Amino acid sequence: MSDEPLFETGLLLAGAVDPADLHRQLSRWTRTGRIHQLRRGLYALAPPWRKQTPHPFLVANRLAPGSYVSGLSALAFAHVIPEHVAEVTSVTTGRPHIRCTPLGRFSFRHVKPGLLFGCRHVDLGQGQHAFVAAPEKALLDLVHLHPGGDDEAYLRELRLDLDALQLDVLGAFAETAALPKLARAAERVRRLARKAPAYESL
Repeated sequence: MSDEPLFETGLLLAGAVDPADLHRQLSRWTRTGRIHQLRRGLYALAPPWRKQTPHPFLVANRLAPGSYVSGLSALAFAHVIPEHVAEVTSVTTGRPHIRCTPLGRFSFRHVKPGLLFGCRHVDLGQGQHAFVAAPEKALLDLVHLHPGGDDEAYLRELRLDLDALQLDVLGAFAETAALPKLARAAERVRRLARKAPAYESL
């Protein structure tokens, strides 16, 4: 498992393995700090035994299968906002929750199934991949989940790099979502783009 950034119990159960013995060994290794348990059945080797560090986005995807990284995390990854974001935020159709692990803090926000679109499979390097929202969808997810997220003042506070956004894609995603709040946000971002020099000087 040293070549794997993450591994699941099911992978270790292949072949002639006694499940009870395996779970006892995993418990011992977790107690002694040789592996990190991220959730039931999902583990990562601890340094110095691992050969590569799991990317936080890969961890997020594996913590909640069917989710994708979005919001501020995806915007920072795409260099649409200038700030580093420590917590990884994902959207899911499952229950909202937060997981604090030895590999970081991960939050999962609930959206309806009709809003689960606009993500892509991204190469994170070192053979790792994750589902991450396109920057335009990440912005709309953030707006959707943040009270007052469509306010122009809030959009200004984000200090968006408007050149990193495709405004036609933003509008198309807002139309697909069919939510008035997201339509207002898309229009206000277009308005900010039209007066970009004044916006950038603030």
